[in-house]
Amino acid sequence: MIALIRHGRTEGNLLKKYIGVTDEDLYDARGLERDYPPVDIVVTSSMKRCVRTVEIIYPDAEKIVIGDLREYDFGRFEGKTFEEAVSDAEYKKWLDSGGNESFPGGENHEDFKRRSVSAFRAAAEKYKDFDIAFVVHGGTIMAVMQSLFGGGFYDYMVENGGGYIIEGNTFRKIT
Repeated sequence: MIALIRHGRTEGNLLKKYIGVTDEDLYDARGLERDYPPVDIVVTSSMKRCVRTVEIIYPDAEKIVIGDLREYDFGRFEGKTFEEAVSDAEYKKWLDSGGNESFPGGENHEDFKRRSVSAFRAAAEKYKDFDIAFVVHGGTIMAVMQSLFGGGFYDYMVENGGGYIIEGNTFRKIT
């Protein structure tokens, strides 16, 4: 069993900002009161918001930190809201692409997906004999789920504290 869990809420999430490489801590623990599965190992991004989420959800679990599970770099739009960015022509270009173009000065969208999925697959293979929780970012979850189950990248968007449980070739949302 593999659980993919999005970190808890940050101030940037609360304000609906693009927060990728900004290393924000949690704002509060709301959204983390769910029925998370018991696991043997927790794999997490190195970002504060993920590490702190692990400490809340799985305080006694063995924790493995993998930097390549970090969120997408939003470049020039890092820390901005939709309202702050919408008048920018390059932002409009990104919107028109369905969110599949790279942000100016940020990470290439396809490179981000390759990085995230590669890090996930390596850890999942290494710990395949264990029940694992990956406490990561929304973008990381979307990239991994799309690679495993097809569909669109944004089909797998989850709220803070939400995620998916994968068993074999099936998945269900964490409630």
